[in-house]
Amino acid sequence: MSIVNQFNTHEVQNQPFALSDYNAWETDIALKEAVAREGAAWAESHLQEFGALTGGEMMASGWLANENKPKLRNFDSYGRRIDEVEFHPAYHDLMRAGMHYGMNNFAWRHEDQDSAHVARAAVMYLGSQPEAGFGCPMSMSYAAIPALRHSPALAEKWLPKLLSQDYDPRSLPMEEKNGCTMGMGMTEKQGGSDLRRNTTRAILQDDGTYEIVGHKWFFSAPMCDAHLVLAKSENGLSCFLVPRFRPDGTRNAIQVQRLKDKLGDWSNASSEVEFQGAFGELVGVEGRGIPTIIEMVALTRLDCMIGSSAQMRQAIVQAIHHTSQREAFGKLLIDQPIMRNVLADLALESEAALALTMRIARAVGSIEKDPHEAALARIATAIGKYWICKRTPVLVNEAQECLGGIGYVEETMMPRLYRQAPLNSIWEGSGNVQCLDVLRALNKEPETQQALFKELQKAAGKNADYDAELKLLAERFADVATLEFRSRYVIERLALMLQASILLQTEHSEIAQAFCSSRLGKEHGLAFGTLSPDAPIDLLIERAAGASKAVL
Repeated sequence: MSIVNQFNTHEVQNQPFALSDYNAWETDIALKEAVAREGAAWAESHLQEFGALTGGEMMASGWLANENKPKLRNFDSYGRRIDEVEFHPAYHDLMRAGMHYGMNNFAWRHEDQDSAHVARAAVMYLGSQPEAGFGCPMSMSYAAIPALRHSPALAEKWLPKLLSQDYDPRSLPMEEKNGCTMGMGMTEKQGGSDLRRNTTRAILQDDGTYEIVGHKWFFSAPMCDAHLVLAKSENGLSCFLVPRFRPDGTRNAIQVQRLKDKLGDWSNASSEVEFQGAFGELVGVEGRGIPTIIEMVALTRLDCMIGSSAQMRQAIVQAIHHTSQREAFGKLLIDQPIMRNVLADLALESEAALALTMRIARAVGSIEKDPHEAALARIATAIGKYWICKRTPVLVNEAQECLGGIGYVEETMMPRLYRQAPLNSIWEGSGNVQCLDVLRALNKEPETQQALFKELQKAAGKNADYDAELKLLAERFADVATLEFRSRYVIERLALMLQASILLQTEHSEIAQAFCSSRLGKEHGLAFGTLSPDAPIDLLIERAAGASKAVL
């Protein structure tokens, strides 16, 4: 035996090949059905084109953008304050693709179309799968539009830039740019979600503008061209547009103190800032800052649902692709009965999350023209945001386990997905904040409860477990004295009922019945992979396996 052959200790066998390029739209049956069901089939060709990119080139960009975190440059080489954030070119590639395909504005550019927000939700869902970090400026730019429309002069100036498809990363006054992005600055060190504890001040100037003095503990995406900021004026907490550049072209007095060192979301820059007499313009009515900016928050909460649903989808794509190639105990993992139970259960959870997300996107898009949809959007957004974002970390971890040890290694996508998974349950209000928001709506806006029960009644009589839970819902609200204490359980059940209601109205009765028996009935354990033997295991896996089938 040659000396060389003595050191050939093994060949790489029984190891999957990494997932190669695929079309994330074409291979996602549940997404295609949801988009058509909610009235946005007109956008299919656009989604088809973007799906090829999100399952291909953008995957590579996502890797690079995470491996090369943004860096804060407070000063130039001669000591002048610049407060610039430096990004890897891959991040700019992601931003360029996101803006071109409308992650930030597709709904507003197609407002004349039915279900434009459903179509845009699908764009966001596709774009969030290769990398979630750049979704932050995409989401805030999308969500800022309704708030800005409260101030026609500001809207006339900024909306053409925000509705542009051209990504322009240059650090210039907005008048000189081809397209702009918008961020948000609400929370402060001493208050967090308790916005009324904010201390940042807005001082009225002779020309009607304001000088902003204070700080923000989380100033999302500091490289955006402007931010909507909460500050206290003489008449109370108000909303202000604070651009990076003053009208005279000089840098605004916004000093970035540091970038946050976060658990995940590595490609995106989150910062702490101080305003040292920063130029600002009032948005909406003075003293009504929270209601003004809450319109923005409602849309970013929808994006939390979209992003979390997208992470679920990508985790399952990775798990099925791996188990379709790896053998153990004489069979492919995907052919092992216990693994099939796990994969089918994950697929069921993903389909339910997507179904609820797209239904709420339709409600959000109908706020201005349909009172029922407006009331439903008001309450269901908080319900869906609470539940879907709560379910994502445990689902991603279960999918990670399907890969075994390699799922814990950075060469796979799973650690990045797992780090990202908790973000959306914290961003735009933690779980407790969502629950309190639901209770507040039920207490102060009776039309929301009417809309909720009207929606749930649409599926009455289609499943015994569903009907039994529907009868119990009124009782769950009866004990007002303990309702806040019990609110997580109550809202969890509401979320499950909304998901079941949508699934029961689709053509896939067997999937809906399995969801009801496993989530509303007693035929399910506390972990994924505990479906009953009569669940449609093969159908669920087949529907979820499109991406893997496309490349194997």
